[in-house]
Amino acid sequence: MFPVVVVHGGAGHIPKERSENSTSGVRSATRAGYTILQRGGSSMDAVVEAVTQLENNPSFNAGCGSVLNIKGEVEMDAIVMDGKTLGSGAVSAVRNIANPIQLARLVMDKTGHACLTAEGANQFARSMGVPEVPLESLITDYSRMRWKKNLAPDANPVECQMGKMGTVGAVAVDSEGNVACATSTGGMLNKMEGRVGDTPCIGCGGYADNQVGAVSTTGHGEAIMKVILARLILFHMEQGQSVEAASDLALAYMKSRVGGLGGVVTVDPQGQWAARFSSLQMAWAAAQKDTLHYGLYTGEHFTQSIDDPL
Repeated sequence: MFPVVVVHGGAGHIPKERSENSTSGVRSATRAGYTILQRGGSSMDAVVEAVTQLENNPSFNAGCGSVLNIKGEVEMDAIVMDGKTLGSGAVSAVRNIANPIQLARLVMDKTGHACLTAEGANQFARSMGVPEVPLESLITDYSRMRWKKNLAPDANPVECQMGKMGTVGAVAVDSEGNVACATSTGGMLNKMEGRVGDTPCIGCGGYADNQVGAVSTTGHGEAIMKVILARLILFHMEQGQSVEAASDLALAYMKSRVGGLGGVVTVDPQGQWAARFSSLQMAWAAAQKDTLHYGLYTGEHFTQSIDDPL
């Protein structure tokens, strides 16, 4: 068994001028997570570090690059899950927090609950000494431009959303065979205030179980929730399917049954991994055996040494 971390930067259509930033962002985050695994760190530490890096990168729809809701504000969702204990923590519709994924981990580690929402999540953050950041620090010019564009009466936010479905996530297996997942998002472009998608819902935005594997998802949240995508993939794996086949089967089912597009990163406890998507693109990267793998389009698979410059 070789430790591995696999990261996605969101499924959808990434404009050409932004695709390079997406690809380099997931590679950099993957390297950061893998460094933790190389030092004997846990899969949970690795996925949280990888996702934190993506939240801090304005190219992704999470943390400081989050899309805006209908009021022009940022509400974020995140989840973590530990495959050893089935412990999980999530936050939804949280505001003014730079790294919701770290807050989700605190929910798992420091409370008896699985999910905290909105003001309750913010109160918990304050009690844990997590600093609040001004709303403006989470809003990019790009997000504001797209928000304004989608206020037009003839706009189609779902279609336009595919331009930045940059939900971010990671899965990992550590040297002890423990699996973990982490997923974080700013949600859907011009969503109603208080809308919560698949990301913080256990079994939808992510799931991790040492007996089967771990998954982090991205795509159209409402579609993902209808098919419980992350857990559906693990169900196929329990039936004997490989990580790749199970991922493809579940994505195909979501497309045929509810017309939803998306993408996933999946691992099993033996260190087999996959990055699969039904959308046009998904920025992804994986690190295992000192090799960095990455791609953006279907069928694309590049490799380089983990130590080579990005």
